[in-house]
Amino acid sequence: MPHIVFNKNTPIKTPTSQDGVFFNFIAASFNFNKAHRKIEYKVGVTNENKDFLLTLKEKDDNIMIKADKVTRVTPVNIVKDALNAYVKAANANVLFSNTNNIHHKLEPQKEYLKDIEYFVNDFDTKKEIQIEIGFGSGRHLIHQATQNPDVQFIGLEIHTPSIEQMLKHVKIQNITNILAVNYDARLFMEFIKSNSVSKIFVHFPVPWDKKPHRRVYSSEFINEALRILKINGTLELRTDSRKYFDYCTSLLTHLPTGRITIDINKDLQVSSKYEDRWKKQGKNIYDVVLQCQHEDEEITVNKDFSFEKSVDFSHIKTSISTNSIVEDGFVLHVEDIFEINENSGLIKLTFGSFNKPVSKYIVINEGKVSYFQGNPIPTSANLKAHHKLKEILCHD
Repeated sequence: MPHIVFNKNTPIKTPTSQDGVFFNFIAASFNFNKAHRKIEYKVGVTNENKDFLLTLKEKDDNIMIKADKVTRVTPVNIVKDALNAYVKAANANVLFSNTNNIHHKLEPQKEYLKDIEYFVNDFDTKKEIQIEIGFGSGRHLIHQATQNPDVQFIGLEIHTPSIEQMLKHVKIQNITNILAVNYDARLFMEFIKSNSVSKIFVHFPVPWDKKPHRRVYSSEFINEALRILKINGTLELRTDSRKYFDYCTSLLTHLPTGRITIDINKDLQVSSKYEDRWKKQGKNIYDVVLQCQHEDEEITVNKDFSFEKSVDFSHIKTSISTNSIVEDGFVLHVEDIFEINENSGLIKLTFGSFNKPVSKYIVINEGKVSYFQGNPIPTSANLKAHHKLKEILCHD
């Protein structure tokens, strides 16, 4: 990560600009435990029309400035230029810098790798849609895509090397009907239209026998799958775990409607190297297919992350609790507070889904509250956390 180390000096006065980089504010950590923490600053920056934060912190007897991880932007040259501009504006005595040695490498265009924002705002297709959750090496997903060129496949995977491996094969084979997403499937499906998907594949998910709350399958997941499936569409589980098989069939047999088909050691046209190994070891492979038999109403995604009421930052910074809040469907935790002036500052938060929380900053500026770098992804968990946050800010 690009950073610069320089002799201690006084932070620059803001707002100011240097070489086309705008420094909008500097916020000092309000330090919940000042006895054990060194002072840290967040520098609000605008460069090439992108807003982000830099972090100023003590390093031994010196100061280091680097990018803030939560608000990272690309390409890295935007950050590098901001770091160089700051030390120039501060007339700092630089002791170390790796910013001049960073040459931004243009990655090969990953036109089939999409951020979750794409599905929140832009995704629309007239093609049949099929989804694979946890595609691993991508062997099954690629096979399905090549056999069904008129179907739009969406592959979800949280393991980055697996995504890169799959996309390499997509490029080599010139496959154009796969979109890959690095996101939790349980949250992703909230942004898919009702009655729009023909198949959902869940092949060999991690059983999580010791942490069952992390399993893909749950009553909520199954209900959401049924919402997005067309009539006669299918949710298809394939697993080598008898415990997972029993767990899933128990959930499925408690549904009010639906058709369930169970097979043992069914042969598919394609299998993974792990499945081949398990079969050689004599392990059973279980298939459980749920067929959707009803149509759901379309839902409207709520995107309202507004703060209607004025907030007194001078009061909040001393009264807000740092204890984690874990309630039904969400978590909310105040990580730190940074003071710009008596009436303005930043609050660093972790919130949203318990299994995939996000980190964001909110800005309180003379009573007005907003999310830095724009609103969070409008998942139901994020919205619940947002409403809880509003309740806390307004109550306090």
